Amino acid sequence: MQVLESLKQFKTVYRNGRKWQRCAEAIANTSNIRDGVFHSIGDSLVYMVEDGVAKETERFVGTRRYLDVIYYLEGHETIEVADKEALTNVQAYQDETDREYFTGTGEKVEVGEGQVLIFDTNKAYRFHGDNRVRKVVLKVTIEDGYFLNK
Repeated sequence: MQVLESLKQFKTVYRNGRKWQRCAEAIANTSNIRDGVFHSIGDSLVYMVEDGVAKETERFVGTRRYLDVIYYLEGHETIEVADKEALTNVQAYQDETDREYFTGTGEKVEVGEGQVLIFDTNKAYRFHGDNRVRKVVLKVTIEDGYFLNK
């Protein structure tokens, strides 16, 4: 997991590449969308605004085809993150959902307002549901801006 301290830092570090530009575009559009409804930009990114206390999860979740990017608009919360290899797989990968589930322990990180998190596909994470947050959740393809199967 990479933690960037601000949207400005994200835009500086990830200024090249269509998918990263689309992430910034999606974040800029959050005032125009309803909470809890996924929207898409092109064929490489979906995003939505979540508001409330994240449901505490027993299992870690990991992905393979999409990077999870989270931008915190308000509040803070605790996320536990670990390398998939250090965890025990308890539900095999499902291509339809791009998810697999794990148990174990990882490093707890407090994150919040203004920060941007990027979860690579070799990591899994879970929320501890300890505080109310308002955040933009983005799922961006690992491919370079398009789906290879289209």
